[in-house]
Amino acid sequence: MTESKQKDHGVLYIGMDLGTSRTSISASNGVRETIFSVVGYPKDVVSQKLLKKDVLYGKEAIDKRLSLKVYKPLEKGVLKYTGDAAMDGEAKANLKAAQDLIGEAIRHARPRKDELVYCVIGAPAEASVKNRAAIVEAARAHVDSVMLCSEPFSVAYGLDWLEDVLVIDIGAGTTDLCRMHGTMPEETDQVMYDVAGDAVDAELARLVAESCPGAQFTVQMIKEIKERYGFVGDSAERAVVELPVAGKPTTFDLTQQIGKACSILIDPILKGITKLVATFDPEFQQKLKNRVLLAGGGSMVKGLDSAVEKAMRERLGGGKVVRIEEPIYGGANGALKIAHDMPADYWEQLK
Repeated sequence: MTESKQKDHGVLYIGMDLGTSRTSISASNGVRETIFSVVGYPKDVVSQKLLKKDVLYGKEAIDKRLSLKVYKPLEKGVLKYTGDAAMDGEAKANLKAAQDLIGEAIRHARPRKDELVYCVIGAPAEASVKNRAAIVEAARAHVDSVMLCSEPFSVAYGLDWLEDVLVIDIGAGTTDLCRMHGTMPEETDQVMYDVAGDAVDAELARLVAESCPGAQFTVQMIKEIKERYGFVGDSAERAVVELPVAGKPTTFDLTQQIGKACSILIDPILKGITKLVATFDPEFQQKLKNRVLLAGGGSMVKGLDSAVEKAMRERLGGGKVVRIEEPIYGGANGALKIAHDMPADYWEQLK
């Protein structure tokens, strides 16, 4: 048996994009799945009897949330539990929810009982040492070995864009930027902003409340409207939706509000691009500007690539922006490729 086959024998490799809104996995057995990063536990004996489950995940947890104590264990791309010795009840609950979420994602990969599970997990570009340790702790019960990498690096690695490329990974909690120049990225190659999908949702909710008196809505309703109609620049269609007013469905045109809310993504993206270009080797700055890659769920906002290109022309004299083909699985696909390629001494053994 060759060294490569020995390395892979009896091991299931999993790439995981552990996100604030969604968690996606790509596995070496061909499985690809994504679930909402939501965990719910029955509130009382009545809900326990109704649901007949001890824990619910993803869309099922969202749909049954009135019967559940619901946790979103990630906030701004990092675990709410950060490994402090003196944990309060809420911190412990969030750690358990994170552990259960990672376990559910691993189960979706369908590992065989006789397989070891080696998992590469994408983390925000500037996640703290404490938070990285918390992610490893959360994974401990479900995997045999784990490695963390920055989310934008995993996107670039999966596409073999490893030289003179600037990756922008727009998630729910954070927008992460990372420049690649043929080596593992260092701290100075990465920046992170907390203006991302959740911030767009909050701004859209504010604008709807301000401009649609009496309209009732939830954060989930706002998120679904954004994901259906989100755009910057000129919209190809009107965003006409129904929201209840005093219990009666009422029609509202939210086109202007959606465009305005989604536009808040542009300024931090341009700040990050400017910082990473300006501090790059002057001979290679033009190459970097012409290889900007948009990834993550936020990259699906219509017109965002053109809007960033336009802003780059105004502030940096030009640039070229390409949107990744698989925004939901780009990070997980890259993490899986890293899992296959990395030598044994990069892995942290947990058992």
